[in-house]
Amino acid sequence: MKKLLMIVSCMLITLSTINLHAEDSETEKIMKERKELRKMSRKALNEKASKDARKEAKQLKKQGWKSAPGALPLEKQLDRSYMMQQEYDEDMFPKYILGTAQSIGENFDGAKMQAMELAKLDLAGQIQTEVTALAESNVANKQMSENDAATVTKTVMGAKNLISQSIGRVIPIVEVYRDTNKGTKEVRVTIAYNAAMAKEAAKKAIRQELEDKGEELIDQLDKAMGW
Repeated sequence: MKKLLMIVSCMLITLSTINLHAEDSETEKIMKERKELRKMSRKALNEKASKDARKEAKQLKKQGWKSAPGALPLEKQLDRSYMMQQEYDEDMFPKYILGTAQSIGENFDGAKMQAMELAKLDLAGQIQTEVTALAESNVANKQMSENDAATVTKTVMGAKNLISQSIGRVIPIVEVYRDTNKGTKEVRVTIAYNAAMAKEAAKKAIRQELEDKGEELIDQLDKAMGW
């Protein structure tokens, strides 16, 4: 009997080892495929981005836009913008979100500062939309009660400025300007922000807004949102 139990135990250990190796092998295969996909996408994108960047740069120059002082040539800026829009993380989710805005001011620095703030609000609006959609999805999946979800949704809809304030260091991608016929400067900027950091910014802002509504709701929110 003992001999039989030992044989069965050995068989189970062997099967477990085989399964673990199979899982590891499958994981390695998936990671390899994703790596190759990113490599192929990057190669194709390099060719397309350069072509599209030159085309868009030509159109912008006709409209009077020029690279900001100290910035890269317009073609290079646009090229970088296209590339970052196609960056993906290990789970094949977009790695960055981009915000764009423009503003007019008496001088370049003032217009740029205002455009940067508006671009941050653009980022915050995108984050807000994503979180609202997630909250609505969780209601449909019965992961959160309708009343709690309504509270969260309302909070999210009113948290745009807080999310904007929670956004950390952004990456300037495109900085261009042109002179207006009124003697002022019009500045357009595009900024990028890490998607994972954006999620944290939203989490921080929304939790801050929900603090006076009780820890239970915050706990439900964290569980439903996967935070």
